[in-house]
Amino acid sequence: MRKKKCITRGDINGLLFALPWLIGFLLLSVYPLSMSLYYSFTEFNPVTDPVWIGLENYISLFKDPRFYKSLQNTCFYAFIATPINLITALVLASLISRHFRGRGLVRTVFFLPSVIPMVAATMVWIWMFDPTYGFINNFLKWFSIDGPAWLINPKTTKWALVMMGMWGTGTTMLVCLAALQDVPGSYYESAQMDGANGVQRFFFITLPCVAHVIVYQAILNLINAFQYFTQVYVITTASGGSTSGASGGPENSILMYPLYLFHNAFIYQKMGKASAMAWILMVIVGLLTMVMARLSDKAVSNAGGE
Repeated sequence: MRKKKCITRGDINGLLFALPWLIGFLLLSVYPLSMSLYYSFTEFNPVTDPVWIGLENYISLFKDPRFYKSLQNTCFYAFIATPINLITALVLASLISRHFRGRGLVRTVFFLPSVIPMVAATMVWIWMFDPTYGFINNFLKWFSIDGPAWLINPKTTKWALVMMGMWGTGTTMLVCLAALQDVPGSYYESAQMDGANGVQRFFFITLPCVAHVIVYQAILNLINAFQYFTQVYVITTASGGSTSGASGGPENSILMYPLYLFHNAFIYQKMGKASAMAWILMVIVGLLTMVMARLSDKAVSNAGGE
């Protein structure tokens, strides 16, 4: 007969050591997620008890034009800013991976924006985007170009956010730099002996070797893009917003999904509707992550010649 495995003192000690994390995980993650799912099917605000209304919150969202506008704005930023930021980070990493004097200083300069507090950095960008005395339009005037009203014109507001995102690619740049430095130098030496030029070495050696890192960073950047909140909140608040405080910029052009979720929860006091939005966002991000994970497996397999 098979002997039953007895619980040893080591098992008990291990459980006791893990207990603080387990309690924190249950209280701070599992419980809030469960209650959020429940609230998404209720009419709920901070001063009344939740009332079960079924799928009404989801139905009202799918009939809400601002819901679609916020989702459209977020998708635009996610699918435009993410590849631009990745390309920028990879180019910068390729440049500073070379040996030259002052390389450490250059790395620090490129990484520095990533450690500046987001609110302070956004306030600086608001000044830089000012159409009258902002640095960007004054710089364009040197080339006889009349810069637009970046944060006032609905056609340029989202592109202004993309420019702000490019400025803070320091963390992604460092990850790409670490991946580039892990590529064996023998690969480049063999390719150079075979007559491959710099462009060929980049596309046929560098990119395949760092493909898995790039895709992983793309997934992280995409998830962060769908949670884009602080910058647009500061911009809409600094510009005055509406009388209710619920502003999405000119013609709601920068009404991002998390910002509209925030409006529903804390300005309109519709906690149930905000919870429904949070779960819809979770499903969207989960599906995108699954798709990108599958694409990454194929990309890495093709890069490895399998």
